[in-house]
Amino acid sequence: MALLRSLVRKSLSTGKNGAITFQAVRSAGGWNKDFAPGPYPKTEEERRAAAKKYGLHPDEYQPYPDDGFGLGDYPKLPDISGESKDPFYNWDFPEHKRNFGDPIHVHADAYGEDRWNISAKPSVPYSKQILVCIGFIGSLVGIYYLTYDFKLYRPVLPKQLPAQGTHYTFEQAE
Repeated sequence: MALLRSLVRKSLSTGKNGAITFQAVRSAGGWNKDFAPGPYPKTEEERRAAAKKYGLHPDEYQPYPDDGFGLGDYPKLPDISGESKDPFYNWDFPEHKRNFGDPIHVHADAYGEDRWNISAKPSVPYSKQILVCIGFIGSLVGIYYLTYDFKLYRPVLPKQLPAQGTHYTFEQAE
């Protein structure tokens, strides 16, 4: 990185936009790999270091279980959606209802205000919703199988002509 900075400084700092280019190179970094969680903490010292890394008190810090999903030392935060947070609080980022330095939930992409509200209680319980759905689909399938032997055809009468005899046709006369 230092080599890249020195090359950019020497080659582009004399031009009009040298400062802009230098600022762009200086700000380079912060890749996704830099924000990846570390390995799962196995000792108490690693646990305390991970709690400090995420800005949590060691008593509050609890990592996700090491079940192979790759969450590592990321803290297990409570499931609180955006709609459940106080709308009148002076948030640093009001569009996401979070403050600077707060750790982000693993499922933050699903818990936004315009998405799933995990804290909401449905007016109709999920068990009743499932039973109604199964009952409706089951009744449609039942009606189909009960009436399967009764074939439906369009009621069509024979072609009705005004009188007996030859009518306008395109046959050749003999």
